[in-house]
Amino acid sequence: MALEIERKFLVKGTSWQSLAQPQIYRQGYVYSDDKQTVRVRMIGQRAFLTLKREKSNVTRLEFEYPIPPEDAMQMLSDMCTYGKIEKYRYKIEFGDLIWEVDEFFGDNEGLVVAEVELKDENQKIVKPQWIGKEISQDRRYYNAYLAKNPYKFWED
Repeated sequence: MALEIERKFLVKGTSWQSLAQPQIYRQGYVYSDDKQTVRVRMIGQRAFLTLKREKSNVTRLEFEYPIPPEDAMQMLSDMCTYGKIEKYRYKIEFGDLIWEVDEFFGDNEGLVVAEVELKDENQKIVKPQWIGKEISQDRRYYNAYLAKNPYKFWED
């Protein structure tokens, strides 16, 4: 079984930007509800189809498959009616973990979120100084939610 155990945090400041080179991620959702998603993602010229289903607040079943980039571009254009996301992703090593920092642009510009994948839900982590408030259980920060409800339209 493919499990993704992940915690999410808001990011403070900009000191993290010098720690890695970003890659552009473009992704869209063929299907999305509160418990599961079907996502198409382009990372440069590589493309993936991902299926996720929630098991707990920080654990999901995740199945990801490479697909032809031409297929992904067609899906993003014609099938992703549940919204799209564009972001820069920075992969930053800190301690024995890799922090993935997403700097959103487009309708989610101004939002910066870090996530870290864990071996189990109770794994202890040491947070870099640029990590802020934990948002793992706040669904508003899920990419599928942001695709439908962009950050720039949030009231609070």
